[in-house]
Amino acid sequence: MDVVELSRIQFSLTAAFHFLFPPVTIGMAFIISIIEYLHFRTARDIYREMSSFLIKIFAIFFAVGVASGIIMEFQFGSNWARYSEFVGDIFGSPLVAEAIFAFFLESTFLGVLLYGRNRVSRRGYFIAAVLVFVGSVLSAFWIIVANSWQQTPVGYQVVNGRAVITDFVAAVFNPSTLPRFLHTVIGSLITGSFFVMAIAAYGIIKRGETEFAKRLLNISLISAAICSLLELGAGHYHAVQVMETQPIKLAAFEGLFETQRGAPMSLVGIPDKSSKELKYAIVVPKMLSLLGYLDPNAEVKGLNSAPEDEWPPLVVTFMSYHIMIGLGIYFIGLTLLGIALRMKGKLYSTVPYLKFLIPSALLPWVCMEAGWYAAEMGRQPWVVYKVLKTIDGVSVVVSAGEVLFSIIAFSLIYLIFISLVIVLVRREIVRKVHSLSP
Repeated sequence: MDVVELSRIQFSLTAAFHFLFPPVTIGMAFIISIIEYLHFRTARDIYREMSSFLIKIFAIFFAVGVASGIIMEFQFGSNWARYSEFVGDIFGSPLVAEAIFAFFLESTFLGVLLYGRNRVSRRGYFIAAVLVFVGSVLSAFWIIVANSWQQTPVGYQVVNGRAVITDFVAAVFNPSTLPRFLHTVIGSLITGSFFVMAIAAYGIIKRGETEFAKRLLNISLISAAICSLLELGAGHYHAVQVMETQPIKLAAFEGLFETQRGAPMSLVGIPDKSSKELKYAIVVPKMLSLLGYLDPNAEVKGLNSAPEDEWPPLVVTFMSYHIMIGLGIYFIGLTLLGIALRMKGKLYSTVPYLKFLIPSALLPWVCMEAGWYAAEMGRQPWVVYKVLKTIDGVSVVVSAGEVLFSIIAFSLIYLIFISLVIVLVRREIVRKVHSLSP
């Protein structure tokens, strides 16, 4: 492989690993805030116990997320120097804003949660929990601003080979910022809610219907159900934006080769670039036009509207997008089933459902990674859409051998990181569950 492909693999590795942690911390911060509100209102010890337990796990995820994020940022200068030179003036502002307005807010008040339980009032502790959640969401916002500008660059001009901001507000609120932000944050709430649901389900299976596990399951299940339904709307909002601003990406998502009126929505299939058709396709006639334009006969651009050398990798883009969609539907079905069982008074006694929740906790992570992969692969071959190609952003002084060595080194480091996370989180969960009174 050449240095470009190896650099792309390295970035994919580092970004995919880092992206395991922000979604679950955002989601857990939301659940912790809800529990702390209940503790503030009722002063019941059960809520204090629930919150303190989740904060310990949150801190583990947060610490590894910070460490992996630093590694990811360093490679912008090492592997993507020409890209960094081009976008440095654009990227600098949101990254600085993320550090000043988000990271320090989140980390400071996380310190209060970890060490200030007996030093501040219930109100103060609840406010600290909310500010940790706000900080995590603000962090996501500024990172998404930077990434979204690559997808839909506006508010800039090129001066001496560098992109320079001419309209900061336009650059921040570029066409894809809000759709991507809503889609990502709601997905993160689902991730954290599913993780907490799995812990509660495990507790009920192992120790019976304890108040701790039942209340934890109720809160996380309701959160997961509401957010899964909201994600349906947020995902549609984002898809419409992609259809308008990145039509080739949308065509790759759907395996749509020909521009056509009354375009179908694909459910399954395998896009074949050589024959320019979606093989083994199952489609819903005219649904893509209807969803995108509220007109079943509206025209939707196909891949043929762009040169083939500007097409993204079709199979991986199509498959990752459809994995995301399929899992989103699964989340709705699973959580609504849980709500129905709860309304019938059978939630805690339906052991097969509880057992199903435990492995299902991994699926939001799969969904988030698949969505990220679809978004990033879907804009290839551009690193800045229609402005700078990926091949033109790579460093010229880094050799393929050096990049390969760093990939191996990072893989070993990440293996150690993820092993530590699994051991530490599992220990906290097992210890807490075994302490519950049956």
